[in-house]
Amino acid sequence: MESKRILYISQEITPYLPESEMSEISRYLPQGVQERGREIRTFMPRYGCVNERRNQLHEVIRLSGMNLVINDTDHPLIIKVASIQAARMQVYFIDNEDYFHRKNVLADDDGNFFEDNDERAIFYARGVLETVIKLRWAPDIIHCHGWLTSLIPAYIKKYYHDDPLFSQSKVIYSVYNDEFPGSLDKNFRKKLVVKGITSSDTKLLENPTFENVSKFAIQFADAVIQGSENIRPEIAGYISESNKLFLPFQSKEDYIESYNDFYDKL
Repeated sequence: MESKRILYISQEITPYLPESEMSEISRYLPQGVQERGREIRTFMPRYGCVNERRNQLHEVIRLSGMNLVINDTDHPLIIKVASIQAARMQVYFIDNEDYFHRKNVLADDDGNFFEDNDERAIFYARGVLETVIKLRWAPDIIHCHGWLTSLIPAYIKKYYHDDPLFSQSKVIYSVYNDEFPGSLDKNFRKKLVVKGITSSDTKLLENPTFENVSKFAIQFADAVIQGSENIRPEIAGYISESNKLFLPFQSKEDYIESYNDFYDKL
């Protein structure tokens, strides 16, 4: 087994958010992989419902201060960090007042999906990768969890492809049953077109539904893991047709060992 560097980018991690299939994997997988000799970094958004005082978050001044331009508007990037002492593991948080200070994660109190979730996904993806560049930490594997991370594969392959830090990075996308209703903003495609990413690259996002956003991530990923036991048949079919390196659903007892072995196949 090689001593690979694994970058974990997740939509949710317990104990910062309630326990779920994804938040538990995103919490215990990095710890288990680190205990097996890998070097890890872990990221999640700093949603407004994450209690900073209780979880002892603090800003990392040397990493903060950059602005990311999304849809012609500047958005300050703030980086915070906290430690899960029992796991000897740090978690980095991507923060921004416009996108992440509301008290809910992806929908309001009435269950209405936030209209700017598309821009939140863009900000989160670029925020993580810009922070990793500032850390000067070159990951061998980038493992993405949740649709909010679905842009990472395309950014690595197209936008950051000539950055030496990511030149050897392989991207794994874990598909979960974390479906959102309807579709993201109709202008999502236009907002994604930056240097290296063309309108033809984003054709799948003409109608940015959960299914198409998932397919977009799979299209640019090097490998795919089925994180939930049941996923949409259309997505499962797309994975099969893609001929990507694939790991089927693993039980709670087996997934850490199985994922760790899977990394070496890349």
